[in-house]
Amino acid sequence: MATVLITGASRGIGLELCRQLHARGDEAIAACRQATPELTELGVRVIDNVDVSSDAAVAQLVALLEGQKLDWLINNAGILTFESLLDLDFDRIRRQFEVNTLGPLRVTRALLDNLPPGSKVGIVSSRVGSLADNGSGGLYGYRISKTAVNMAGVNLSIDLKDHGIPVALLHPGMVATEMTGKQGIEIPDAARGLLARMDELTLANTGKFWHAEGYELPW
Repeated sequence: MATVLITGASRGIGLELCRQLHARGDEAIAACRQATPELTELGVRVIDNVDVSSDAAVAQLVALLEGQKLDWLINNAGILTFESLLDLDFDRIRRQFEVNTLGPLRVTRALLDNLPPGSKVGIVSSRVGSLADNGSGGLYGYRISKTAVNMAGVNLSIDLKDHGIPVALLHPGMVATEMTGKQGIEIPDAARGLLARMDELTLANTGKFWHAEGYELPW
């Protein structure tokens, strides 16, 4: 049985990851800003008031997890707003960078003492952060933040390799969540793919950018 901490666990992919981990006998620890009835009903451990962009909130998370060893950390928390060249709201762009880029880095660094050799770190990124795959433009804040978190993840994979901790950058696909306006593949299918990639993650394939369906994506 693995013990897995998931951020952004109150809804969408995070909620479904908790559901599927719990169903297969793993211990899911759900970190979120505010628990939802759907999350509470799962019967997993819930830690709320966790804003990954806040040093104080992450420090509180660390305090609550003192002595708790984690087999996996899945950095799933993220936000999406829509900016075009003619609508560059820099406050929204900064907010996405704080949550989508610095959030996973902040949480992973803070929980290093909870991650023993052999544990794994996953970062839910997005294909829209791929430089080579960008053929449509737009989404300035989201694209920039996901490209940057890919670099953060590669850096982590290098720095954590000697600690025996592999890191994966994970694209769940275009998933039908509130974030995407309910357009895309079903949430359970996306979560199932992400868990499969985490199951397969080793030091031999650390630092890669994976589609949930199992193939590598271009940077």
